[in-house]
Amino acid sequence: MKTLENKIDFAVIFSVSKANPNGDPLNGNRPRENYDGFGEMSDVCIKRKIRNRLQDMGERIFVQSDDRCDDGFKSLKERADSVEELKKAERDKDKGAFAGVVCKTWIDVRSFGQVFAFKDTDVSIGVRGPVSVHPAVSVLPVEIESLQITKSVNSVPGEKKSSDTMGTKHRVNHATYIFYGSINCQLAEKTGFTEEDAEKVKEALKTLFENDSSSARPDGSMEVNRVFWWRHNCKNGLYPSAKVHRSVKVVPKMEDPKSFEDYEVVCTELEGLTPEVYYGVQ
Repeated sequence: MKTLENKIDFAVIFSVSKANPNGDPLNGNRPRENYDGFGEMSDVCIKRKIRNRLQDMGERIFVQSDDRCDDGFKSLKERADSVEELKKAERDKDKGAFAGVVCKTWIDVRSFGQVFAFKDTDVSIGVRGPVSVHPAVSVLPVEIESLQITKSVNSVPGEKKSSDTMGTKHRVNHATYIFYGSINCQLAEKTGFTEEDAEKVKEALKTLFENDSSSARPDGSMEVNRVFWWRHNCKNGLYPSAKVHRSVKVVPKMEDPKSFEDYEVVCTELEGLTPEVYYGVQ
């Protein structure tokens, strides 16, 4: 398989309707927002969803969430120890061989990188991945609605039945978010990230919220509306990533937009660099 030879930039626009896109555990699991009131989704959350989609495609994933574990291992250490080539590289203290094996074995390691530093081991290795992802930020400040919920069943035998046990759910009524990312060719050469891997990441971005439903994110409440995919004609890129990312803007058509259709997506043309555009489900 051919290692990536052309720098790639991308942008993803998605909409949220009556859902909690990324709860903040330090703030009662309310949807994340910055100090200016704009909604946020962390890069860690986005990478988790990309990993899940790659896993659904049949790829081997190193950092698996517990509820999606497909190999029976209960920790990252157990997963790493299951690969005999890694044990040999660890015994030989060959960091280069160790990095080569982990990148070859798991697509998320050769994509995002990973730190391998386990207790009671002599080998500590950091792998830098070529795929970088920015946090997602809403186009406008978000309005967060809090709903009170009650419990009407007993949790344990003998408990007095009560319907007054209160809880709270938080959601964003409507918002449109955008995030950006890049794929670096120089780091791709080091991890073995291929053209085929890039296509898989692109497909994961297009289907980011499939198989991702929960009580906080019902099916259909989060939708990818646009994916812009710029493939440069060289390793370093025709333009800096910041300029490429700034070429896409999402502009409200009215004062209080209620759906994605109430926004206009503007993409400024850059000479010699035309994006591939996915328009979502029409």
